[in-house]
Amino acid sequence: MSREVSSVEYEPVIGLEVHVQLLTQSKMFCACRADYQTAAPNSRVCPVCLGLPGSLPVINRKAVEHTIMTGLALNCRIPSYSKFDRKNYPYPDLMKGYQISQYDLPLAVQGHLDLHVNGHTSRVGINRVHLEEDVAKLQHLPSSDGESYSLVDVNRSGVPLMEVVSAPDISSAEEAQVYLTTLHSILQYLGVSTGNMQDGSFRCDANISIRPRGSPEFGNRTEVKNMNSFRSVFLALNYEFERQRRVVESGSQVVQETRGWLDDRNVTVSQRSKEYAHDYRYFPEPDLPPLVVDPAWVETLKDQLPELATQRRTRLMQDYKLSDYDASVLTASRDMADYFEAALEVQPVSEDARDRLAKSVTNWVLGDLSRLLNMDNTLIGDSPVTPPMLAELIGLVDSETVSVTLAKTVLEECFNTGKSPATIVGDRGYTQINETSSLVPTVLEVLDSNPKAVDDFLQGKESAAKFLVGRVMRTTRGQANPEMVNQLVAAELESIRNNQSAKS
Repeated sequence: MSREVSSVEYEPVIGLEVHVQLLTQSKMFCACRADYQTAAPNSRVCPVCLGLPGSLPVINRKAVEHTIMTGLALNCRIPSYSKFDRKNYPYPDLMKGYQISQYDLPLAVQGHLDLHVNGHTSRVGINRVHLEEDVAKLQHLPSSDGESYSLVDVNRSGVPLMEVVSAPDISSAEEAQVYLTTLHSILQYLGVSTGNMQDGSFRCDANISIRPRGSPEFGNRTEVKNMNSFRSVFLALNYEFERQRRVVESGSQVVQETRGWLDDRNVTVSQRSKEYAHDYRYFPEPDLPPLVVDPAWVETLKDQLPELATQRRTRLMQDYKLSDYDASVLTASRDMADYFEAALEVQPVSEDARDRLAKSVTNWVLGDLSRLLNMDNTLIGDSPVTPPMLAELIGLVDSETVSVTLAKTVLEECFNTGKSPATIVGDRGYTQINETSSLVPTVLEVLDSNPKAVDDFLQGKESAAKFLVGRVMRTTRGQANPEMVNQLVAAELESIRNNQSAKS
């Protein structure tokens, strides 16, 4: 017997918890260096990191400053009074048996983040931004007898960790992805974190439940962990929505639990029952004084906030006549936007020339340069092709020293060798051919050796002309002036057409 299909339409209710490692020289509560990623195991430790008896924590002022700046950028209210708490849980990566975190009095509250999704703007509330310490790192290794064992590297323990907790205002996996990329961009512009998901500097846990569309009631939620990319978050939320929908439609109830995302199988699996606040037995950290935040300090930090992505996008559209799409892609990454503007500032130009140059730089940065960077897994801040080199390449194209086609080859050689475009053009003899007398013999040769293409054109197949132009460009190794080649090929084809008409 077939099961009756439910007529109820469900919608997801999503809230995100993002953990962000902050860029500080030292750890959250001690003087140990925070650059643990490439350090030898357990070489960035002290009695505070190890949780030894008698050791006392000291608050990192820079971490507090970064958290307040983030709160301000997220339109949060900064309370004048805050404190740290002990969050108790017995995990092997927690050296003290508790984590110093913030519970009921965080550094920033009641903010919001505006998202632009598919042409619509939605607002996601920010419940809180609080500060805590990261935990140690477990390495699970196999042994020779087939059993596994774990090693503890304490280097990460105590690194400043900021948590941004959204309200359950997100209604789709796509919106969640936009929220994360927008937040990630803000953190990069503020300079408070690297935001690298690969090394754990930007980590996301998602809380998701489902309910009948339009219902004010929330269903039982699950927390999804172990998502190490924006794509993983998108896939995990879509999977979990469908799983919960099937559970509810089968007549069962969603269990409130923590589930892990398995990237290799594209599924979530149950890990443990979901903890509640009382399970952690929060109480005020007795070894740290409360934080009294001076409003004058907050105003000073507000004045120091840099231009953020949304503001920069608007400015680039106004100053350089860029489209909303181009400006949005350029400003999504601070490094990419910096690269773009640095290339424009290499040489002063008139306003009209500046707008044309801005479009050219945009096309190269978002096109061929991005392709090379992606293939080499290199960030634009580490690009072998510097902004002055790209500006030089564009200048060679504008002066008709090289064609656009040949410039793509020059760009690749710049990327692979680090040599300047002018040097490569000189060494390789890539100078563009701009003399008609030099190109006519090549055009005639190509037409003569491709009679079928010529006949196709005469029969009305216009694309045959493009084929013949491509053959000329290939014969000249991309050095011919493309516009001139187009004109010469068109003229010769028209001449052939006229001669045939005269004969008939």
